[in-house]
Amino acid sequence: MYSTEIEVRTGSVAVVHDLTKDAEAFLRDADAEDGILHVFVPHATSGLAILETGAGSDEDLLTALDELLPRDGRWRHQHGSPGHGRDHVLPALLPPFATIPVLGGVMTLGTWQSVCLVDTNLDNPVRRVRFSLLEG
Repeated sequence: MYSTEIEVRTGSVAVVHDLTKDAEAFLRDADAEDGILHVFVPHATSGLAILETGAGSDEDLLTALDELLPRDGRWRHQHGSPGHGRDHVLPALLPPFATIPVLGGVMTLGTWQSVCLVDTNLDNPVRRVRFSLLEG
């Protein structure tokens, strides 16, 4: 198995950060042919999503998360910025992993799909993302 970790700076606002180019570079570096790409975020307050970006879906996702998980005082988990407890619930809705088939060195994503890091945690502007290739 070939594996590497990258650092992503997400800043101090909620973001949907497109990792697709990073994943493609990883597959090139791995001389990938056929297999499975596993993407993992080792954080308790972020997740991964496969969705269209750039046409409003990324902002729609953040809006939906704000509606489902309001940043207010209802959360039992109270440390950090106000409403931070909701960030710890996020990975139950958007898991910290994604698995994508790879054929001929290329992810088999749909036409408009991208691999994205979703980070709503305003207190941690730096994330790690691990790419691992299990060759088939």
